[in-house]
Amino acid sequence: MLAPIVLFVYNRPLHTKQTVEALLKNELASDSELYIFADGPKNDTTEDSIIKIKEVRDYIHTIKGFKKIYITESDYNIGLDNSVIQAVTKVIELHEKVIVVEDDIVTHPFFLRFINQALDTYKNQTNIYMISGFSYNITFPNYYKNDVYCVHRCCSWGWGMWADRWEQADWKLSNYKKLVGNKNEIKKFNRGGNDLFNMLQILIEQPVCAWDIRWTFCMYEHNGLCINPTKSLVNNIGLDGSGTHKDHITNDNYIASFPNTDTYNYVFPFPIRNNTIMDKQIRSFLDGSPSFIQRIKYSIKKRLIKLNHI
Repeated sequence: MLAPIVLFVYNRPLHTKQTVEALLKNELASDSELYIFADGPKNDTTEDSIIKIKEVRDYIHTIKGFKKIYITESDYNIGLDNSVIQAVTKVIELHEKVIVVEDDIVTHPFFLRFINQALDTYKNQTNIYMISGFSYNITFPNYYKNDVYCVHRCCSWGWGMWADRWEQADWKLSNYKKLVGNKNEIKKFNRGGNDLFNMLQILIEQPVCAWDIRWTFCMYEHNGLCINPTKSLVNNIGLDGSGTHKDHITNDNYIASFPNTDTYNYVFPFPIRNNTIMDKQIRSFLDGSPSFIQRIKYSIKKRLIKLNHI
């Protein structure tokens, strides 16, 4: 049984079209159910944004090519954070697993097959908490022959999930305080990159749209891992400043290098285990990535602007 696809859209018609057209090029698209959640306008939405929201909604009603299509349109703005949590919870309760993409994720034709196969392969390996279609631009040594690797952080650019993991999330972060002042626990939380605890603190002090850092906290509490392909099967076209957070990132670490092959030959080791040498190499990459630091600085700047009204 294939996992249903959940697609989040808002006010970016051109991005949305590219995302849907790419999904339709996946061989499993016609056998997959598609749930589309269209967020509504904000209280201070501009006339231009209203027009684009309407364009998006007009377009999603023309989509064909999937097994079934379900569309939910909100009359008001829920926000991506709440939209993801509420919609994924709703769909995953019906299907036990789910594949999620946002309106700026262009997928490779292998994407749906990869996520579905990984969901089937690692369903019973309970320390795997997430399947991502994205790969960081890590240079793998010649000895590394696996088609996937693990990281200790959520990667939300095209991902898959199981119901039994999703229901373990504590979205209120009730146990956050056990990290404060505890160097060992902070070090453990930061296994996925030294930016993680900083982002979590920002979220606690000034709630922002950051369901993914909440999920990373869930992974930390349960020693969970995210599986990524060694070659990215998604490309984020929303880093052009068009998104809700207006991030404009050009760092190569976020630019996908799609597999240069027409043949699907992914091999999934089971069970997949941490490789000490690879862990160090991946951790070094995540800690040294300017783009992650850029995200932290951007978030801190937003917080200071709000607090100081400058």
